[in-house]
Amino acid sequence: MGGPRRERVGTRGVRGVVDVRWRRVALQIGRSVTVWAVSTVTMLLLAGLLPDFRLQSPNGDSATRIAVTAACGAGAFGVLSAVVWPVLVRLLLLVPALVLGLLVFFLNGSLLLLALRVNPSGRPEAAPETAVIVAAVMSAVASATGATLAVRDDDAYRRRLLRLADRRRRSVPPCPDTPGLVCVQLDGVGHDVLTAAVRKGLMPTVARWLATADGMRPTHRLTPWRTDWSSQTGASQLGILHGSTFDVPAFRWYEKDRGEVMVCNRPTSAAELQRRATARTSDGGLLAVDGASRGNLFSGGAGEQALVLSIATRRRGRENRSRAGYFAYFSDPANAVRTALSFMAEVVREIVQSVRARLRGQRPRVGRGGLYPLVRAFATVVERDVVVTAVMGDLLAGRAAVYADLVAYDEVAHHSGPHSRDAEQVLRRLDRSIALIEKAAEHAPRPYHLVVLSDHGQSPGETFRARYGLTLADLVRAGCGLPVPRRAERTRSGAEARAAVRAALGRPVDESPPRDSEPIVLASGNLGLISFPDVRHRMTKEEIDARHPALLGTLANHPGIGFLLVRSERHDGVVLGPHGTEIPLARLDEEPGPLAAFGPGAADAVRRTHGFPHTADIMVNSFHDPADGEVLAFEEQIGSHGGLGGAQSRPFLLSPLTLSPPAGDGAEPAGAEHVHRVLRGWLDELHGPQVPLTADAREEGTEEGERAA
Repeated sequence: MGGPRRERVGTRGVRGVVDVRWRRVALQIGRSVTVWAVSTVTMLLLAGLLPDFRLQSPNGDSATRIAVTAACGAGAFGVLSAVVWPVLVRLLLLVPALVLGLLVFFLNGSLLLLALRVNPSGRPEAAPETAVIVAAVMSAVASATGATLAVRDDDAYRRRLLRLADRRRRSVPPCPDTPGLVCVQLDGVGHDVLTAAVRKGLMPTVARWLATADGMRPTHRLTPWRTDWSSQTGASQLGILHGSTFDVPAFRWYEKDRGEVMVCNRPTSAAELQRRATARTSDGGLLAVDGASRGNLFSGGAGEQALVLSIATRRRGRENRSRAGYFAYFSDPANAVRTALSFMAEVVREIVQSVRARLRGQRPRVGRGGLYPLVRAFATVVERDVVVTAVMGDLLAGRAAVYADLVAYDEVAHHSGPHSRDAEQVLRRLDRSIALIEKAAEHAPRPYHLVVLSDHGQSPGETFRARYGLTLADLVRAGCGLPVPRRAERTRSGAEARAAVRAALGRPVDESPPRDSEPIVLASGNLGLISFPDVRHRMTKEEIDARHPALLGTLANHPGIGFLLVRSERHDGVVLGPHGTEIPLARLDEEPGPLAAFGPGAADAVRRTHGFPHTADIMVNSFHDPADGEVLAFEEQIGSHGGLGGAQSRPFLLSPLTLSPPAGDGAEPAGAEHVHRVLRGWLDELHGPQVPLTADAREEGTEEGERAA
């Protein structure tokens, strides 16, 4: 009796599975028909409203024929959007993202014209510019209708997000009982900025996690941490993802042995920095085990990468996974249209805000013209939309570890100020992005712990040039007795520097020194680096004084400069300040001198940087006012980071209470390498120890990842 019963039960189980499949098919057909019907009505309405768009022949048609024409046109446009659009986007992966955004409307309008041309019912026509409008409206309406219908069905909602993300799982499925870790980096958002935003109600999702309202239970803890001297994304993210910030003295620096300027956001430099860090730590990175890296400078060893700068130097094409990351998002024409509209709105918003700041006479202020509105729109719209969608796809695909960078706030705060209304609007939108990721986690095949962190903060203040009328490079040239621009020569600082040179040399300034002896002056926020390329080693204080006797005194005594770091034959390294202050690095703890204004940890950060092989001949940190946190950027930024001083050195780590505390006894993690160890420890808690990869395994994994693109 048991056998037949089991057979009957098995038959009912099979029938149940078949019934579920048929119900899914019926629901999908119903949703498709509904979207088609709504698109048809939309096309009819647009034909009635737009004079250059018609669905009937010149002699007129019956209402039935016009309706059939609209239905055929809407159906053809839907099919072309589903079939042809993804192919077009793949072909356009070679096109820069900004250009792709501008081409979206043209391509969508072209598909509509093609749909009208192949329409077998009637002779519909549309002017090219009208076709662009009709296609944009129909794509948006179809997307909104499909999303509304899908949201009511959890399975359909999950499948839709997976399709938009276009993520491919490996053959091994995720373990549903093992939690995953998602880290979202809010680039440039300091600890103080975050707490102020929560207090003002700008970030309700973060406020809910911290339970700032009465009667709520917190789910996360907020921990500040300290950056290294180089408080910028290149050093911090390299340390967080690869466990090493060694020999990254700034955002940009000159390497004498290679005769090359390294810039952290240059693809070739990013690839080299990642190679050095991987060789130094001898492991594959934080994301080496089933990880995904989205929108970062470095890969973290992830097998899935999109918009990662360190791989952007490879051959452009289908295998270029950094560029291919856009396909997951723009393969849906509705996404492309929505993002393009938001992109243009952001350009207009930036222009309006810039004009308003200029009319109000806002100070401090920097120029925001040229291509900056497009750059801002890309960072705050395109990069955000693509990265958030990619992360949602990673969650629904069940990846074990994800690290993503949202750069919107950092870009806006540089030009509008870290506490400006413009920057606060960006914080609101970032909070909505976090909420979207949190919502997607509810549909994921495994539980997730969501961590939000920043890589550095930003410190406000005038630019060095705005306050003193000359750049750091001008001041250095004047201190070396080199020609300077006439505008700099007329400033008080320039005149004093040239007078000091004349006094030190006892003769007029040489106006025509050898070109190869001119210094290279680079700026990273309020951190300046001065190198003499014709000297192959790092020069000592004694050598610099012998060659340019007025230079160090000119710099150290300037009111816009906080301190200098130079190598010394007598003391190994010394910190120089105004009025002849000279403190050996070994005595900084007992006698901080000019470092006292920069807070705890400054001496350790300076000593560590002094030991880097590629530290500049002269390291210059700007003035810092502890009372208001102001620094003076050597770049044209009123919100800056890169050196010591103020909020730039104090980012945050927002982590779930279910994970172990990042530091004991209320201590703050010191340095990005410490944060890497914290995140590594959390991965160990969730999945067990992460096995470091050998060099051969790392190379094999990289090649396999490229093939998977």
